[in-house]
Amino acid sequence: MTLRENAGADRTFQVDLRGLVDLLSHHLYSSPRVYLRELMQNAVDALTARHGLEPAAPAGSFGIRLYADGSVVRVEDDGVGLTEADVHTFLATIGRSSKRAEKIAEQRGDFIGQFGIGLLSCFLVADEIHVLSRSARTPDAPAVEWRGRGDGSYTVRALPASARPRPGTTVTLTPRADAGEWTRPAQVHALARHFGSLLRHPVTFDDGTGGPGAPVNPEAAPWARTYPTPGARSRALAAYGEEVFGFTPLDTIELDLPAVGLKGIACVLPETVPAGRRHGHRVHVKGMLLSEQAEEILPEWAFFVRCVVDAESLRPTASRESLYEDDTLAAVRDALAEKLRAWIARAAASDPDLLHRFLQVHHLAVKSLAVHDDEILRMLLPWLPFETTDGHTTLDEFARTHRTVLVTSSVEEFRQVAAIASAAGLGVVNGGYTYDRDLVHRLPEIRPEVSVADLDPATLTAHLDPVDRETELAAAAYLAQARDALAVFDCDVALRTFQPASAPALLVDSREARHERTRSRLAREQEGGLWGDILGALRQEAPRAQLILNQLNPLVRTAVAIDEPELARTSAEALYGQAALLSRRPLRPAESSLINRSFLDLLAHALRKDS
Repeated sequence: MTLRENAGADRTFQVDLRGLVDLLSHHLYSSPRVYLRELMQNAVDALTARHGLEPAAPAGSFGIRLYADGSVVRVEDDGVGLTEADVHTFLATIGRSSKRAEKIAEQRGDFIGQFGIGLLSCFLVADEIHVLSRSARTPDAPAVEWRGRGDGSYTVRALPASARPRPGTTVTLTPRADAGEWTRPAQVHALARHFGSLLRHPVTFDDGTGGPGAPVNPEAAPWARTYPTPGARSRALAAYGEEVFGFTPLDTIELDLPAVGLKGIACVLPETVPAGRRHGHRVHVKGMLLSEQAEEILPEWAFFVRCVVDAESLRPTASRESLYEDDTLAAVRDALAEKLRAWIARAAASDPDLLHRFLQVHHLAVKSLAVHDDEILRMLLPWLPFETTDGHTTLDEFARTHRTVLVTSSVEEFRQVAAIASAAGLGVVNGGYTYDRDLVHRLPEIRPEVSVADLDPATLTAHLDPVDRETELAAAAYLAQARDALAVFDCDVALRTFQPASAPALLVDSREARHERTRSRLAREQEGGLWGDILGALRQEAPRAQLILNQLNPLVRTAVAIDEPELARTSAEALYGQAALLSRRPLRPAESSLINRSFLDLLAHALRKDS
């Protein structure tokens, strides 16, 4: 298959066919199994051209027949066929396709393949390709035989019409010994069903055992069939989704975009998936399976569904295993996104049970959509679940009892204050999860009577009751010892009363405050002289953590009465460590060391006292 030299001084490139096939197998095609898809695709395109010549031919009168008995693989079609001139032009020249011929160039949208290299994929499993064809365009044309070999050579010869009485093409491969995995009869049949189950032309398979050919695509696509009732249709589509994807869909959404000839279904996943994890979708082009991992067909936020679609106008890439990113694909992606939004709207309006089950599983996906979609926001924000001081509940329920909604900026901040805020009657929402803080702040757009504000330490401490003056004075010495012990953590200590009484201490600190203190400390350590003094002064203004001791707690009342300095320091460190653990934030090494040391010191003190 070496390109011939020109008659003049110019010469054409010499192509190493083996090297080209190796390039295709390692960099273009994902697996040698695509050889059968390419042969079936060429057959489908030939049938499409034949129907263009004979539009009055009855549906199903032309088809594709596959044969594999372990020694050969054969694909035969009743398509438009080739003349001897066509063979020389299209099979003997790498990169040229009969689908680019002038007569059908304007119809190229009717064909799946557009790159003219599909036949080369057969060299992935065979060293020789045998093609026998007869043209339907020229009824009296003889049959023509083409043999291509893996070493780059080929032969062409004309045969009597009796060699192929009817128009069409037969491609025969003699598999190499190492290609048995892809050319065994059972595998060929499985691959044919995998790639061609939705083809519109009849396809049969014969394994050479003498039985009748088995249909590869016995039924039309499920969305193209008629059903006695809407319920029967829904059940059939759900069953097809389960067959394809291996799970029972929470619901199925019919997809129909007439402008691009797209039909199919979206199957709502019955289980939660991590945010941003995109599933591949099963995309067919004109019935031929293109890809099982086409992520680009839907927007990123639609990770709660998996789709199987068949389209007319989407363009495949050169490998025909993914979609070409162009304006058509972008428009299809937007249109399918609208279909999913419309499904959510219908569920919200007419099927609250389905909506509830959907939100239980996929609330994060809906939250990611609601952030950027005002319609979904207005429709679903009151129904979305959030973690609050009243437990996991919807904002609609939460807003009924809390006209002022406070939202934290992090999960750890919420965990620090949840119990105390709840006891104080404050309504706090955990805004630390993805999208939650932004969405809660938009609640007044839906519920104007509700106000939303960020929770800060001052808001919380303002709801903690001060102790009386005598109690404060009696505890002054202990508080001074505690402040000195915890100065290394930039932590102040205060005495208050709050519920629940079972909580001995509350550590009020934010991630931003810790970062600011760390930044200030590092800057001070790196600078000296005047700048060091200035930065040191600034460091004093950095927000400090606050350990608030609960006077209602019996343990705290015992601790503040300690008059032994070392024991007072140890007890303050232990209370700080316990409060830090309850906040469930990551502990710094110094804090872990403090917790271990204070525990051992208190244990040693208790043992000495008992002895």
